[in-house]
Amino acid sequence: MSAQARLREFADGDAGAVSPLYQLLASRAAQDDEVAALLGDRDPQLLFAAVHRLVQAEPIHPLSAYYATLGGASGPDEGTWPLWRQFVLERADRVRDLVATRSLRTDDVRKAALLYPAVALAAKQARGPVALLTVGSCAGFLLLMDKFGYRYQTGAAGQFVAGPTKAPLGLHCVLGGDPPALPKKLAVKARIGLDAHPVDADDPDEFAWLEACVWADQPERVRWLGVAATMLAKEAPELMAGDPVDGLAEAAGRVPAELPLVVVNSGLRLGERAGDYVAALGKLAAGRPLWWASDEPYDSALHVLMPSRVDLPGEPGEGVLGLVRWLDGHPQAQALARTGRHGQRLEWLPPTG
Repeated sequence: MSAQARLREFADGDAGAVSPLYQLLASRAAQDDEVAALLGDRDPQLLFAAVHRLVQAEPIHPLSAYYATLGGASGPDEGTWPLWRQFVLERADRVRDLVATRSLRTDDVRKAALLYPAVALAAKQARGPVALLTVGSCAGFLLLMDKFGYRYQTGAAGQFVAGPTKAPLGLHCVLGGDPPALPKKLAVKARIGLDAHPVDADDPDEFAWLEACVWADQPERVRWLGVAATMLAKEAPELMAGDPVDGLAEAAGRVPAELPLVVVNSGLRLGERAGDYVAALGKLAAGRPLWWASDEPYDSALHVLMPSRVDLPGEPGEGVLGLVRWLDGHPQAQALARTGRHGQRLEWLPPTG
């Protein structure tokens, strides 16, 4: 698929639903050969992250007025695209270099609100404290999910509150459908993160790139990153560099074997390696109680254990919250809910069969 087509798909799909700024910029970039050429064969989001990073470095540039993450208060208008295009092309070499050499980091703190119900249900089934292993951990923010507060807006009951009552960070999420009674507390006794290239959130440049990967008209997500980074510095969980499949056993071996293990991933996008990943989880389950909680597109995770579920693929940007428990060597898989891309919504699915 050409760069123009990928930009158009991003504008019409992921960005169109939640980001007026990126929807406008992506749709116009798709029609501009000079700008589209800067993308190469990379993910369209990298282009916008690269530009976001350069605007961070020049906060008094007029373009920052459109970047709410940098304090801007102007919505997209007829002046946005010409100013953005000029800024980008004047810095084309730097944009091209960032797009080519950086990786998209999706350590979205709000994803914890999507994953908490699955992990809490796993801990309830385990009947005690658990160990947490996040795969594709980036900086490790999801390892702190037991430390965050959660407020779920529900249709029938009004609100469901979970997590510590005086948590430094509170996350909000709309919870639709008919969910079961969810545990209000989660006890995590050990935690470790596995990532091919872990991010040191204490490094100013690496943290600035994390912020740049946040969409520029979503300032709350940057605020959450800052609070979570402060919490992360205090907790200092172990982050291990390694392959998500080949490094899984070693990472699991670094937490006490007597603890039930909950493996968590979100945005891992394993593609053709999804089957190998599930097989590696199965090997771990042969030696200890194991649960797997995932927030991924259906065809990136659950399809391995729940094939032919034509009802599960959703709209662009949607994922499926899955929970798998191994009993006597056999995986018991559930599709719990549909998830919004940035953690803003959970739509609980009715049970099947």
